Amino acid sequence: MSLLKAVFVWCICLGLFELSLAKGKSHYKFDVEYIYKKPDCKEHVVMGINGQFPGPTIRAEVGDTLVIDLTNKLHTEGTVIHWHGIRQFGTPWADGTAAISQCAINPGETFQYKFKVDRPGTYFYHGHYGMQRAAGFDLWHTSSHEQEVGLSSAPMRWIGEPQSLLINGRGQFNCSLASKYGSTNLPQCNLKGGEECAPQILHVEPKKTYRIRIASTTSLASLNLAISNHKLIVVEADGNYVHPFAVDDIDIYSGETYSVLLTTDQDPKKNYWLSIGVRGRKPSTPQALTILNYKPLSASVFPTSPPPVTPLWNDTDHSKAFTKQIISKMGNPQPPKSSHRTIHLLNTQNKIGSFTKWAINNVSLTLPTTPYLGSIKFNLKNTFDKNPPPERFPMDYDIFKNPVNPNTTTGNGVYTFQLNEVVDVILQNANQLNGNGSEIHPWHLHGHDFWVLGYGEGRFRPGVDERSFNLTRAPLRNTAVIFPYGWTALRFKADNPGVWAFHCHIEPHLHMGMGVIFAEAVHKVRNIPKEALKCGATA
Repeated sequence: MSLLKAVFVWCICLGLFELSLAKGKSHYKFDVEYIYKKPDCKEHVVMGINGQFPGPTIRAEVGDTLVIDLTNKLHTEGTVIHWHGIRQFGTPWADGTAAISQCAINPGETFQYKFKVDRPGTYFYHGHYGMQRAAGFDLWHTSSHEQEVGLSSAPMRWIGEPQSLLINGRGQFNCSLASKYGSTNLPQCNLKGGEECAPQILHVEPKKTYRIRIASTTSLASLNLAISNHKLIVVEADGNYVHPFAVDDIDIYSGETYSVLLTTDQDPKKNYWLSIGVRGRKPSTPQALTILNYKPLSASVFPTSPPPVTPLWNDTDHSKAFTKQIISKMGNPQPPKSSHRTIHLLNTQNKIGSFTKWAINNVSLTLPTTPYLGSIKFNLKNTFDKNPPPERFPMDYDIFKNPVNPNTTTGNGVYTFQLNEVVDVILQNANQLNGNGSEIHPWHLHGHDFWVLGYGEGRFRPGVDERSFNLTRAPLRNTAVIFPYGWTALRFKADNPGVWAFHCHIEPHLHMGMGVIFAEAVHKVRNIPKEALKCGATA
């Protein structure tokens, strides 16, 4: 893209991949440890890498082999890192999913991740053990351990909304950068130079075009991003180029990444707001703000107008309008015209005794103590349930009502696919356990991209709704949202031998069981490091 004069990385994440044609470092040493930081002006213990929060950005060239030596310095708990969006062709053991692709890395141990960069794009990395991803992104003032205990209690203690949203690891708790405009009841922030929580200013020059890479690894919140007076041209989603389109703001769900083009064509004698606000949940968390600074104007000059107003949290029509504009760039690979197999997955909230769970087709996922990759590869006995989970749910299930049967069961069975089998997945949303309401769920697939064939309202109608599938400009993604009381149709090719997680990217929902496991051609996996599979059963 010859238009691009600079690249800015804006993320809510542990760390970020920026993969392009720019040659980057290929060998990294990461020390994972809890550290004291003041990301929102209030001191917390957060999970950092090499003393940094967020972690180091990885820049690499397509074709590079990345080697990351990860040392666990957490002292009392295991850890892994998932390289979100990296498909791990030939290296499924490097996906970084505890109990699925590898054993957790014990305190004091070092594990080497080694994998090849197969395409350009914007990706990120984060913890995938317990609820470690909650250790600092949309920020709570309770620890991830306390949240985990609450969710696992009977009755459940919900984690509540985050106290702060962070942009590149920085936010402001209990004050606002924009109180002077009267748009909030919070006091004006009075930050001193050099403070950890001072916003990271986006410095630009007039009359240029910039690429902004955006990633969200929030634990709970769906977000909306806008820049005052500026259009955003969306050009990339989850590492795949899309047909460019212009918007005033973008909705971004946990697990998604985007690239947008920003042209600095406004009054150069002013600065402008960049705002991030909560969508999809009734917000009690204030906007995160920073400033788009037109150089050489001082960054201390406040914008002349208030920050953009985040669309109403429950304006799903706004979200759908944005999402449905995303179609593939002309010339991108298109889906096979038909599939070999269709799996219907119903999201429901249920109970096991007094415990609250999320379930898929009435099965709440619990992970085994022996990683699936080793269990299947070496045909280990009694390590997980060999009976596959249900591929459909009852035809008479009413998605608009509370479950007739509120009870569920736990399970750890696997959906198994033949190599190169084409699979359709219909994700179906439904009413919550009690009262009226249906939540937004962003679903992320490891090891693959999928084509998003379409979205619909109500219950999916087999034999009817397939007629509306987009088979000519379907976008390739690794994360897709299901809207309240709706369905989302995906198609992927099982062309990557390994065992892969497919789950809601909202951290407490995954912890409570909202996920499934896919396995394909595991017998073809070669050269698994012994360190990856040294826990659990051996025969």
